[in-house]
Amino acid sequence: MLTSIRGVLAATALTGALLAATPALADEADPPKDVTITGNVAFVTDYRFRGLSLSGGDMAVQGGININHSSGFYVGAWGSNLEQDAGDVYGNMELDVFGGWTGEVTSGLTADVGLLYYVYPSGSVGDGNVFEPYASLSTTMGPATAKVGMAYAWKQDSLGGDDNLYVYTDLGVAIPSTPVTLSAHAGYTSGALSPNRLTAKSLDGGWDYSVGATANITKNLSVGVSYIGVDGNSFNGFSDDTVVGSVKLTF
Repeated sequence: MLTSIRGVLAATALTGALLAATPALADEADPPKDVTITGNVAFVTDYRFRGLSLSGGDMAVQGGININHSSGFYVGAWGSNLEQDAGDVYGNMELDVFGGWTGEVTSGLTADVGLLYYVYPSGSVGDGNVFEPYASLSTTMGPATAKVGMAYAWKQDSLGGDDNLYVYTDLGVAIPSTPVTLSAHAGYTSGALSPNRLTAKSLDGGWDYSVGATANITKNLSVGVSYIGVDGNSFNGFSDDTVVGSVKLTF
């Protein structure tokens, strides 16, 4: 399946707009010292969302930007191209808009709560858009990090009138004296977006998982590779187990 040229151009245009916004803000009025702006641009060999491919097994261009306040509140946006034949509902581009708060709730334990809105600008407006609140707790223990989280989308027309719950855990370990970090992920989806439902295997919930490694080439540039698996029937380019490579630039 060929990568959507329109999708890549759309995602690239979005990334360029996000990148361009940063110096513009700085030129017009320097933000207060308690406001920081961060962003990223990434190329991935496959856009996998909770184990399933949203780019048809093809490369995706992705980019995002966050505006963070010292109080812990933040807003941001992230975009990616989608599969060429994603259909009229989704089109060939995804734009995620989000806002929330993150901060230490007790010594060594950080919370992150917010609301994410999945938007599909080139699809049928509103038909695929989804609201999803999220929450997580994370901690650091020496070179290791651990996170548990959940995301719940209430019943919405875009989910076929159903709801969806996703719970997950992430683990990471930085290898001392190297630029390499190992990672592992496991998630369980129950509801409209279960991989078993989306692959027509059953109405049950389903798991996705991944293991991988990331290496920092420079302070802002990293490369990564992950093995990703998911429950359900296996369809090539959608729900088959796969290896995904990535190159990411942060600023």
